[in-house]
Amino acid sequence: MSEAVVWLTIFVLSVFVGIEVISKVSSTLHTPLMSGANAIHGIILLGAIIVTGQAESTGALVVGLVAVVLAAVNMVGGFVVTDRMLQMFTRKKKKAPAGSSAA
Repeated sequence: MSEAVVWLTIFVLSVFVGIEVISKVSSTLHTPLMSGANAIHGIILLGAIIVTGQAESTGALVVGLVAVVLAAVNMVGGFVVTDRMLQMFTRKKKKAPAGSSAA
């Protein structure tokens, strides 16, 4: 079996396992898991930058740059989603009545 087939098989199996695991997460655990995932995405971004910096061929450089962009978008998007979810749990400030004066 060629090395490419082995890597493709591992990728496909990891996609199926990832979908299965994520679909079983309850909504109360979603925000803490997103925070942990954001930290992991930061490590992935750092790794993609390091690997891209050591690319010796044009193809490897292009794939590395795509990996850096996708990792950055994934990390920033995760922080945006986490921030929105946390805003759902904050209390809104009460407004002062219209006739009262704040002194």
